Amino acid sequence: MAPDNIDVVPITGDMIRLGQFLKFANFAESGAAAGDLIQGGDVKVDGEVETRRGRQLGKGMLVEVQLPGTTLAARVG
Repeated sequence: MAPDNIDVVPITGDMIRLGQFLKFANFAESGAAAGDLIQGGDVKVDGEVETRRGRQLGKGMLVEVQLPGTTLAARVG
């Protein structure tokens, strides 16, 4: 995916937890769904698989979610 095709999802503070960001970016419908994606190894942060739901994300970090047939991506803004 080209960088200009990646949405930037603005956050109110300097940091946000990964599980919260997945819900905020509409990548997950609920906290439970976000947890399932993370525990399933389907979420990458800056290119690395992340399995910690409470991982702190800062502005500019890239989050990718692998779903059947597609990959969703967004930057923390």
